[in-house]
Amino acid sequence: MKDDLSKRSFRDAQEDIRTSEEVPETAQTRSPAYRLAYDDLDFILRDQLRPVRLQLELLKPEIMMKEQGVESTIVLFGGARIRPPEEAAEAATSEIAAMSRFYEEARKFARIMTERSLADSGCDDIIITGGGPGVMEAGNRGASEAGGKSIGLNIVLPHEQAPNAYVTPELCFNFHYFGIRKMHFLMRARAIAIFPGGFGTMDELFEALTLIQTGRMKQVPFLLFGRDFWSRVINFEVLAEVGTISPEDLDLFKIVETAEEAVAAIDSWEGAGVKRGTVPGR
Repeated sequence: MKDDLSKRSFRDAQEDIRTSEEVPETAQTRSPAYRLAYDDLDFILRDQLRPVRLQLELLKPEIMMKEQGVESTIVLFGGARIRPPEEAAEAATSEIAAMSRFYEEARKFARIMTERSLADSGCDDIIITGGGPGVMEAGNRGASEAGGKSIGLNIVLPHEQAPNAYVTPELCFNFHYFGIRKMHFLMRARAIAIFPGGFGTMDELFEALTLIQTGRMKQVPFLLFGRDFWSRVINFEVLAEVGTISPEDLDLFKIVETAEEAVAAIDSWEGAGVKRGTVPGR
């Protein structure tokens, strides 16, 4: 719930901004030094204020998600270049075109999980994506089709990434710092579903797995969609064979093909909610 500012003893910050704008215009009041610090964008954007900006990017989504009743999330990661079937012919390669089936699986998975959420409190298992096109759009779209909320965590990129049309507007955020954005993806995660993608998807995959492997994050159902894709791109078994990960680490995730298979895996996942005390093999 929003704070009731009327019950506070001190003056409201917005009121002081308005008051400071009503003073006579002089050399002193025109000076940047006179401007209220929190109303001075040039000051806030200084390099020395980076810690404050990091804090703001952590706090703003945290506060607004609480106001919207978000308790826990289902994370969808995946490629921005994977198109819906009706647009598959426009894809850059035939293999990307064939991956349009993952758009549909992500959409279906998000719809099922959102329907289940709404049948309960509507506050848990909210779909969260990167807010952009491709698999991200599919996740937000499925949640919207189920009649529920969904979250989009956009990031400012050199080539503008606009939010997709299916993100709940009150839960559509934009980030400057990748690190803070990643925290918001995982802070409330009750399951992670990863679809085929590129560098960004791989980054998110391995960071989340590392946090779980090392006990920095609780174990959650961790699903990779598309056996053919993942077996071609990453040979997890070789990592275990050569000893750079332990055989037990292969149990931290499961490869699935369909939304229904993913939902069944979530419902039967062993060890969910438990942090590893030690890293096997150390």
